Amino acid sequence: MACLVSRALYVVLKSLCFFCFIIYPSCEKKASPLALRMVDEMTAQMQSVANTEWGNQSIITEFIFLGFENIQDLKVLLFLVFLVIYIVTMTGNMLIIALVMADQHLHTPMYFFLGNLACLENCYTSTILPRLLASLLTGDRTISFMGCVTQMYFFGSLAAAECYLLAAMSYDQYLAICKPLHYATFMTARFFLQLTAGSWISAFLAISIIVSFMSQLTFCGPNEIDHFFCELTPVIKLSCCDTIVVEFVAFLFASIFTLPSFLLTIISYVLIIATILRLSSISGKQKAFSTCSSHLVAVTIFYRTLMIVYVLPKNNTLRDLNKLFSVFYTVLTPMVNPLIYSLRMLKVSCLRADVAHLPSFPLPVSSAAYTAG
Repeated sequence: MACLVSRALYVVLKSLCFFCFIIYPSCEKKASPLALRMVDEMTAQMQSVANTEWGNQSIITEFIFLGFENIQDLKVLLFLVFLVIYIVTMTGNMLIIALVMADQHLHTPMYFFLGNLACLENCYTSTILPRLLASLLTGDRTISFMGCVTQMYFFGSLAAAECYLLAAMSYDQYLAICKPLHYATFMTARFFLQLTAGSWISAFLAISIIVSFMSQLTFCGPNEIDHFFCELTPVIKLSCCDTIVVEFVAFLFASIFTLPSFLLTIISYVLIIATILRLSSISGKQKAFSTCSSHLVAVTIFYRTLMIVYVLPKNNTLRDLNKLFSVFYTVLTPMVNPLIYSLRMLKVSCLRADVAHLPSFPLPVSSAAYTAG
């Protein structure tokens, strides 16, 4: 804390002197040489206090990932497993994007969101897996400070954008199942484009503020990150300065930008399930559940692993398992989602025809395609 205070006082004092001489140029002429010398000595002393906080320690310019150091004997096997996962993830998501673009029946809000989600998850996986694969293959586990900040920025932004897109898809499901007659009124082309653009823009803006605070920290102690990628929590633990401000900003923005999307997702599915349970026909319930089951599975996997990693208390057992659970939401979820949604997309045509004839579930034919994800 002392280093931050000293640096802050130094900057404030120099700024006051600078603005004083800019606003009142005559001050510099009238000020006595003794007063000017005192100002210079005070600023030099402040700078000295800030510098001596770290003593003779050198500033860290790169970090080392500890990764999966306990299973180094399985390094080749891990490389092959993660390589297959990466190829399957990229291929599956690109196929979804191609199908959404090629099939006229999939030009609906739900599949527009799904196409964005597939694109996002390809980017999301590419921020982590290529660097992890290179580390397993070459044994080089170092990453530069700027490389770490860049990875943290894109990982955080894409993860936040995924939360928003999942919430938008949940709201779309809610309208299609609970308000089918008003679906076209609420879910207009302009509105779902705004939801999509807002998901991307707000996520990148929110994380840029957090990362800008983090990038101001000074690192001069241990440089070993106990993870396989640059995540905010293990990185800021290595800082020499007090990180309470960064932690507060991260918590504040996480609460403001992530919690509402999570609550919207939960509320949407509570209302969807309540609506489905009111149906009298068993076959109608099965058909209705089938329209949103794939998205519900994807949401459950994503948020359950996030809660285990970030919400549950960090006791010794969970701390050791955090890397494993991080693999689930950073590596496995982007691979599983294309498989889940592809099965639903293959049934879109027959599902449209079936739901249109359900007596107990009056969903319009045009809305059935929206809810098939």
